[in-house]
Amino acid sequence: KMLGRVLCTVLFVGAFPSPAEASQGHISVILLGATGDLAKKYLWQGLFQLYMDQVSSGHSFTFHGAALAALEPGQRLMFDVLKKLSCPPDEAPNRCAVLKDQFLKLSQYHQLKTAENYTALSREIETLLRQEGLKEAGRIFYFSVPPFAYTEIARHISSSCRPPAGAWLRVVLEKPFGHDLQSAQQLATELAGVFREEEMYRVDHYLGKQAVAHILPFRDQNRQFLDPIWNQHHVERVEVVLKETVDAKGRTSFYEQYGVIRDVLQNHLTEALMFLIMELPANVSSAQEVVQHKLQAFQSLWGLERSSAVLGQYQAYDSQVQEELQEAQGYVSTTPTFAGVLIRSDSLRWEGVPFLLTSGKALDERVGYARVLFKNRAYCTQSGALRDAGHSQCKPKQIIFHFGHGALNTPAVLVSRNLFQPVMPKDSWKEAEARPDLHVFGQPLSDFYVYSPVKERDAYSVLISHIYHGRKDFFITTESLLASWAFWTPLLDSTSRQPPRLYPGGVENQHLLDFEMVSGGVAFALAEPAQLLSPSGQMPSDFRAIQSKFRQSPLVSAWAEDLVAQLASDMEEAAARSVARSGQFHLALSGGSSPVVLFQRLARHHYGFPWQHTHVWLVDERCVPLTDGESNFLGLHRHLLQHVRVPYFNIHPMPVHLNRRLCVEEDGGAELYAKDIVALVANASFDLVLLGVGTDGHTASLFPRSENGLEGAPTVVLTESPVKPHQRMSLSLPLINRARQVFVLVLGKGKHDITTLLSRVGHEPRKWPISGVSPSSGQLVWYVDYEALLG
Repeated sequence: KMLGRVLCTVLFVGAFPSPAEASQGHISVILLGATGDLAKKYLWQGLFQLYMDQVSSGHSFTFHGAALAALEPGQRLMFDVLKKLSCPPDEAPNRCAVLKDQFLKLSQYHQLKTAENYTALSREIETLLRQEGLKEAGRIFYFSVPPFAYTEIARHISSSCRPPAGAWLRVVLEKPFGHDLQSAQQLATELAGVFREEEMYRVDHYLGKQAVAHILPFRDQNRQFLDPIWNQHHVERVEVVLKETVDAKGRTSFYEQYGVIRDVLQNHLTEALMFLIMELPANVSSAQEVVQHKLQAFQSLWGLERSSAVLGQYQAYDSQVQEELQEAQGYVSTTPTFAGVLIRSDSLRWEGVPFLLTSGKALDERVGYARVLFKNRAYCTQSGALRDAGHSQCKPKQIIFHFGHGALNTPAVLVSRNLFQPVMPKDSWKEAEARPDLHVFGQPLSDFYVYSPVKERDAYSVLISHIYHGRKDFFITTESLLASWAFWTPLLDSTSRQPPRLYPGGVENQHLLDFEMVSGGVAFALAEPAQLLSPSGQMPSDFRAIQSKFRQSPLVSAWAEDLVAQLASDMEEAAARSVARSGQFHLALSGGSSPVVLFQRLARHHYGFPWQHTHVWLVDERCVPLTDGESNFLGLHRHLLQHVRVPYFNIHPMPVHLNRRLCVEEDGGAELYAKDIVALVANASFDLVLLGVGTDGHTASLFPRSENGLEGAPTVVLTESPVKPHQRMSLSLPLINRARQVFVLVLGKGKHDITTLLSRVGHEPRKWPISGVSPSSGQLVWYVDYEALLG
C-alpha cells in the first residue's frame, strides 16, 4: 500500500514515466546500521541522492533502515535523520519537497537481530511486490556495521533474505577489511563462503572522490602528452597526502586498534598511488583490466621495512585514550597518529622514483592531494621579474589531483602551464575562474591550468550510484585488498614496538614532522626536542641480557630488522677489507627465505658496497631451471642482483641445467662449478660464505645423514633433499670450511628449537650438518635474532 500511494504521487507530479515504461523492476535498499554515525553523516543523504537521480529511470524503490534497536526507538532515531535530508542547490524547491516526502514514505525501519527478522523482512518485500504487481530487480544490502558483525549478517542474508532467481544481490562492505594480512584473509574466506565475488562491493570512499576517480581517465585522455614523461627519467617524485586538523577525540577506541597507517595509508592513499603508478590499461573502464594492472603494480613495489617510515603521535593523544577508554593514569600508547612512508618500485618505468605517502591528525591544515613533481633541467638567463608568469620553463612542473579542502576548498586537477594544456571532458570538468589571491605550493594559481567539477558530488553519492549501476571499477576486489595488506603488514609488524615522535599539534608542529630521504629510507629532519620525550624513561620490560658467544663462536643478536642491518654493515666492511687486500671480494650466498631481507637491505642502503669488485657465487641451488620460482639464483636476482651493479662476468650461477637436463651426474655440472672456483678463487677460499640453518639442522643443501659433501676433499656435490625439489647442488662442508669468514643467519620463532638444540650439541655433522661448520683458518660468526634465540 505504501509503495502504491507513492507511485500515485510520483505519477501525479510527473516525476515518473508512464506506467508502461515503469516496468524495469523493483529495487530494495537495506541499510544496516541505519542509525549509526556514517549513516547519519553520508549514507542516507547518498541514498536520497540516488532516489532523486533515478526516480525517472523506470525502477521503483523502497528503503529499509535496519539496526539492532527495537522498532519504536530505532524508527524515531532514523526519521530524525531523514527529516534533515537536503537537495542540491540546483533542485527546484517544489520538486525537492515532493521528492523528500516520497523518500520518507518509501523508507521504513526494521529491527534485524535474528535469522527470523531477516526471514520476515524478505517476506515483507515479496508481499509488497506481489500486491503492487511488480517484478523484483534486485536487493542492495549496505553494511554500515563493525566488521566483526559481517560474517553473521552475511549468513543471515544468504540463508533467509536473498532475492529470488533472476534478481541480483549487491552487498556493500565498509572498511576496515581486516587488521592485517592474516585477519583480512580470514574475513575474505568467510565472506567468499557466502557471497560470490561479483556480489560484493568493498567501499573505499576515496575512490568516489571526483579528483581521485579522474586520475585514470586523465592519464588515458592525455596519453599523447604523458607517455613520453610518465617515467623515471622525467618524474622527480610522487606525493600522496591527507592532512587533518582534527584529532582522534571520540574515536580513540578505533584508533587504538588501527592507527593512522591502517586507517588511511593502507587503503585511501595506496589506492590513489596505484592509479598514478600502474601501467595504463587499454580500457580504463574495464574493472578486470584495472585490477590486473593494479596487482602488477603491487608486485613491483619493494617490501617495506622499519626505516621506510617515520611515525608521530600528538601529545594529547595519551590523555584522550586514558579518559575515553578508562586506562590507568600512566598508560602510554605507541599508536601513531602521523606517518610518512617512502615507497619504491623496481619496475622499469619507476625505478629510483620515490613515492611519499603522508597522513596525520592534529596537523596545520585540512587538505588531500596526489602530486606528481617533474624534474626540471631548464636554466633561464632572464630574471624572474621579466619571465612570463605561467610559461617559464624554470618554474616547477607538476600535476596535482586536489581531493578537496585546503586553499582551493574544492576538488580540482591542476597542470603547470609550462607542461601542457590537458584534455578534460567538458561535460564533467570546467576551467576554474582566475583567483589571483590563491597560491598552491608557493606558486600563484595563474601558473596552472585549473579544472574543477561542473557539478560537485559527495563521494558516497557517487559510489552509491555506481553500486546501483553495477559498476565494479570503483570498488576493492578481494585480490587487490589482500595484495595491499601483504604489502603493508611487514611495516606494521616491524614498527609495532617503535615509540612514535610526540608533536604538539596544529601550527605549533612547525618543522618537527618534516622528514627527508636518508640511505634508502626516511628520517625526521630535526632532532626531537627533549621536552617532548616521554617522561617515563623506563627500560623495556622484556629486556634480557644476551650471551656474546654461541657454540664457542661470536654471537650477534637483536630484533630481526636491527640484526639484518648489522649483518649487512659487517658484510660491507668485510668486502671493503678484502678489496683493499686483494682487489676483489668472493662472496658465496645461500638461497631460501631468510636472506631475502638481507639482500633487500644491501640493495637499498649500502651504496658504498664495492659491487664492481665483487664475485657472487651460490652456496647451493635447487635442480630447477634458473627461471623457475624455486630457483635460489632467481630469488637472488630479484632481490639483489638487478638492483646493484655487479659486472656480468662476476656472477656465477650454479650449472644445474646442462644439455636441457637437470643435475644429471654425467653432465658434470658440479665438477664444472668446482673448477671455476679453483680457477678464480685463490686457494678455493671464499672471502665470505653466508649460511642459514634449517629446522632439521641442515645448512646449504647438506642434509642430515647426507651421503655426499660432509667430509673428504673440498668440492661441489649433488645432494638429495627430503622435500621437493629433491635434487640439489651444494658446496661441500670442507669447501665451506676453507672460507676466511662464515656468517650464519638464523631468523624467527620457527628456528628457536633448532637454535636451542645447537647450543647444546657438539661436532656431529651427520646428525646436524650445521654443527660441522668450523672454518679451518677463518672466523665463524652467528647472527641470531631474539625470536630464534629466546623463543
